[in-house]
Amino acid sequence: MNKSIRILGTRGVPAAHGGFETFAEHLAPYLVERGWQVTVYCQEDGAGPVFEDAWRGVRRVRMPVATGGAAGTIVFDWKSTVHAAGEKGLVLTLGYNTAVFCALYRLRGLKNVINMDGVEWRRQKWGAVAKTWFWLNDWAGCWLGNHLVADHPEIKKHLTTRVAADKITMIPYGSDQVGEADAGLIAPYGVAPGDYAILIARAEPENSILEVVQAWSRKARGCKLLVLGKYDPDHAYQRAVKAAASDEVIFPGAVYDKAVVQALRFHSRFYVHGHQVGGTNPSLVEALGAGNAVLAHDNLYNRWVAGEGGVYFSSEDGCAQQIGALLGDPGQLVQLQAASRARHAAEFTWDKILGDYERLLLAWV
Repeated sequence: MNKSIRILGTRGVPAAHGGFETFAEHLAPYLVERGWQVTVYCQEDGAGPVFEDAWRGVRRVRMPVATGGAAGTIVFDWKSTVHAAGEKGLVLTLGYNTAVFCALYRLRGLKNVINMDGVEWRRQKWGAVAKTWFWLNDWAGCWLGNHLVADHPEIKKHLTTRVAADKITMIPYGSDQVGEADAGLIAPYGVAPGDYAILIARAEPENSILEVVQAWSRKARGCKLLVLGKYDPDHAYQRAVKAAASDEVIFPGAVYDKAVVQALRFHSRFYVHGHQVGGTNPSLVEALGAGNAVLAHDNLYNRWVAGEGGVYFSSEDGCAQQIGALLGDPGQLVQLQAASRARHAAEFTWDKILGDYERLLLAWV
C-alpha cells in the first residue's frame, strides 16, 4: 500500500497561527512515524519560486505569495491545489473556504478528504459578499469531497442537510494534557497563580466578550480577569469592551508564545469561553487539557465539548451570577477542574484524535 498524503488548507508547519496549523503539526509527524509519505503545503510571504525542504520527516512545499490578507490566502490555496493535483496520493483538505478548487481533484481522479470546520457563513463578522462565498464553498466541499470530517456532532448534523450521514465522520480537535507549567512565565502579566481568570478569544461580538467584561466589572471581585487578544482603539466593538472594563480586567494584548499561553491558562482560577458559534473550539479543548474549570456560553457546541463538568451562561446577568458563584466556592472549582481533565482524557487527547484520523485515511488510500 502506497501511504502517501498531501495536507492543504493551513499556513504550514510548524504551527504559528491557528487550530488547523496546530493539528497539522501533530498529524504530519504522527503519520510519518507510521510509514506515510507526508507533504504539507506552506504559505510564504513575498515573491519567488516554489521551493521544498523537510521538517521532522515531513516534505514541505513552500509557496511564496506576494498578495496579503484574505486574497493572498485564496491565491495560496489555488497554487497549492494545482500543485497537489499534479501528484498522486490522497489529499486531506483542512477547511472548506476555497472548496470550489477541489473540483480539480475530481477531474484528476484523486481522493480528497475534507475537514469541513465550522459553519463560517453564519458568523456575524462577515459581510454579505463573504457570507455568500463561504456558503457556496460549504456546498462545494460537501459535493466535491470524497469524504467529510466534522469536528463536532452539531457540525455533522448540519452537513447531513447536504449529504448522506455515511459520507461524514465525526472527529473532534485535540490538545495536549498539561500537568505543570512554569509560574515564572506569568509574572510579567501582573498576575500570580490562582488570582485571576482568563479569557482567550478574537475580539468579536459572537464571542460574548463585552457581556463577560460587563458582568465581571459590575462590582469588585477580588480577582482579576485576564483578556488575551488584540484590541484596536479604532475598532468600535473592541473600544466598547475596554471602556466597559473595571480596573480588575487586564488587557495584555495578543500573546503568541505557546509556553506563555499554556502557563497563563494552567495557573488561572478558571477559564471563560464566550463563543456562541462554531464546532469543537481549540481554545476550549486546550482549557480542558490544562484542567481549567470552565465557564462557557450556553449553546450546543460548548455543551458537548465541556460536558456536564462545565457551568454555563446565556446572558450578562447569568454570567455575573456564575462568576460570583465560582469565586465564592473553591470546592466547586476543584470539582470542575477534575471534570475538565476527565472530559479531555475521554475525548480530546492527541493519541485518540490522531489514531481516529489515521484509521479514516487508511480507508481512502
